[in-house]
Amino acid sequence: MFEVIDMHCDTIPGLQWETRKGEPKEIRKSTMQIDLEKLKQGGYLCQCFSLFTHLGSLKELGETPYEHVMKLARFWQEEIGRYPEQICQVRSYEELKNAQSNGKIGALMTVEEGAVYEGSLEKLGDLYEMGVRMSSITWNYPNELGYPNPPQVPGEPYCYDTEQGLTETGISFLEEMERLGILIDISHLNDAGIRDVFAHTTGPVLASHSDARGVCGHARNLSDEMIRELAIRGGVTGINFCPAFLRDQKNPVKRDKAMISDMIRHMKYLRNIGGIEVIGLGTDFDGFGGEVEIMDAGGMQKLADAMSINGFTDGEIEKVFSGNVLRVFREVLR
Repeated sequence: MFEVIDMHCDTIPGLQWETRKGEPKEIRKSTMQIDLEKLKQGGYLCQCFSLFTHLGSLKELGETPYEHVMKLARFWQEEIGRYPEQICQVRSYEELKNAQSNGKIGALMTVEEGAVYEGSLEKLGDLYEMGVRMSSITWNYPNELGYPNPPQVPGEPYCYDTEQGLTETGISFLEEMERLGILIDISHLNDAGIRDVFAHTTGPVLASHSDARGVCGHARNLSDEMIRELAIRGGVTGINFCPAFLRDQKNPVKRDKAMISDMIRHMKYLRNIGGIEVIGLGTDFDGFGGEVEIMDAGGMQKLADAMSINGFTDGEIEKVFSGNVLRVFREVLR
């Protein structure tokens, strides 16, 4: 069994939302795509759990972005803390290796939506103290740090924003994230912003859950130039299982099912453009609609089997499943 590191899921916001509605679910066992039983079955070494914050819903909740993400962080720690024999929070490569030695799954806290910092480096520091060790710059809305690519107009080609780069505040955040040891996540950032990330950082960065634009033209995916630069910098992009990012959809309303063959196609393309060291996993489980052949975390070894059938060596599978991300963790997290 190959050990798995998944760089992105939206399980925690889903669990918290059910709890808010008075229908609590537990991370131990649930109907979601990720729970402890499924993680164990799938062979997980580490799951990165995002504190995804949807700016459009905050007015209804009566919370600021920072208030909301801090509630999520506390909920995250409480939920993980219920099962100390099975899973534990990790903040560094050493803590992850210790968890592995003790037979536990590592849980890394991440942020998806840079607006939660409200433009304040102090609030970035607060979340670092809570344990955040990876953060995106944007989600699907502009914020104090930068901009996403524009949404697709139905029936029109995808648009890639190459003009609106990171703000001055966004650039200052990059410097502080590198100083602290917070992994910079370029998933959801626009093309101009990704260009600026490469221009204003020195270490490896991640695209936690992005596929290859050369296979599927979605604006959330990476261009060949981005893939090459990511590889040069020692970074990794995580294969996203969302159907819309894996294959150009014939019917956007009723999406095609995401097949393992689609994932293999992206992996082969990424290997050709950036080398095997640029590929990781970023399932986006519990964060998208549509069917996927790998239904949940418990089925991850099916992907390893398919990779082997398609000519990937055991060494290459190990790199994709955990080795490449472990390399970045070892270099950046402290």
